[in-house]
Amino acid sequence: MDLEEALSELKVIVETVQKQEEWRGRSTLNLIASENKMSPLARALLPSDFNHRYAEGEPYDREYQGGGLIDLIEDLCIKLASRVFNANFVDVRPISGALANLAVFFALTKPGDVLLSLSIPAGGHISCGEVGAAGCRGLKVYSIPFNHEDMNIDLEALASVVEKAKPNLITLGASLILFPHPVKEIRKIAEPYGTLIHYDAAHVLGLVAGGVFQDPLKEGADVVSSSTHKTFPGPQGGMLLANDETLFRKVKKAVFPGLVSNHHLARLPSLAVTLLEMLLYGKEYATQIVRNAKTLAKALHDYGINVLGAHRGFTESHQVVFEASKLGGGGEAARRLEEADIIVNRNLLPWDAVGKVHNPSGVRIGTQEVTRMGMKEREMETIAELMWRLLIKREEPERIKEEVHKLLADFNTVRYCIDGQDFVKGVLKAFFER
Repeated sequence: MDLEEALSELKVIVETVQKQEEWRGRSTLNLIASENKMSPLARALLPSDFNHRYAEGEPYDREYQGGGLIDLIEDLCIKLASRVFNANFVDVRPISGALANLAVFFALTKPGDVLLSLSIPAGGHISCGEVGAAGCRGLKVYSIPFNHEDMNIDLEALASVVEKAKPNLITLGASLILFPHPVKEIRKIAEPYGTLIHYDAAHVLGLVAGGVFQDPLKEGADVVSSSTHKTFPGPQGGMLLANDETLFRKVKKAVFPGLVSNHHLARLPSLAVTLLEMLLYGKEYATQIVRNAKTLAKALHDYGINVLGAHRGFTESHQVVFEASKLGGGGEAARRLEEADIIVNRNLLPWDAVGKVHNPSGVRIGTQEVTRMGMKEREMETIAELMWRLLIKREEPERIKEEVHKLLADFNTVRYCIDGQDFVKGVLKAFFER
């Protein structure tokens, strides 16, 4: 490749990044349940010199010299996360939620052991199935029975499965999760068999931080894994939490030297900032997320859209899920919404076959990013109306898109975050007033 060819390719790269920033960053109503936006301060810290550095090991015990400052930052992340999540032990080195799950599987099981987890149609994440991280560990995976009507785990059926399969580990938490899982009850079922409880909090970590969802560790989970960029609005990465030191030492060993060498240091200052923001604003932020989800779900329901969980109040999380078979399927509905710059994702529902993945029955919506941008109940009602007009009244997407852009014009600033003069006051409040 000569310089002229290289410059041509470089132009494509730069222009694509610019288009992404303009379109997804500023011009779309983002309702993807697994995405969020960092605060300006957290984002500003990402392109630091830490991008270029290595730090194998733990704070103050590294394999490399020159890591004193990242030791300070990582140690602060651990201490802040311990406070936010009331966890005795924290590891922020996993570079993704899936890798955090894999660390749990390697630490607490051996090949051939039995894992119970939710099937993908019932909301389970791919990493917790035989096609994902659990399979990489060589685990035998059985599905947790799921009550389709209540959109939650079927405890009576689970007790029967546990008695027969005698699992070594049960993984709770899900990618489709409307209501808290019955962790306490499952703990009682599992204890006679010595089964450990793992909770994947990737989707609900921000709600846990805000105290509006269940606290998995308090309710009986042995270890919690998570990503740090969904309802928790930090940089992309992973986290592990536990209260039992002996168990956590095994998990830490699985992380390093087992699965992670250098752990992408540049994200840690941004993670520390986000943890501080959760100490300051997490309760208000998480409360509004759930309010918005409930309002959006009810408004969609009132417009005749088949929103799941209606008899239970639709949702207790950031997620809203509706059945789209009469709208052409979840894939078709998601594509039509995208034409109007409303971004959602198609989603398998518990009664779908896995092979139906390209046009499943469901659509999954998340309210965390629009909440982060300042939207409240009134805007949720507007969003429901726009979706109804597009999906049921079949109005032209271009017409709806214009209204989407008008709505977005009033919500272009990240909220619930440390900003300007609030910085010093916020830090002091986080450490001395909480």
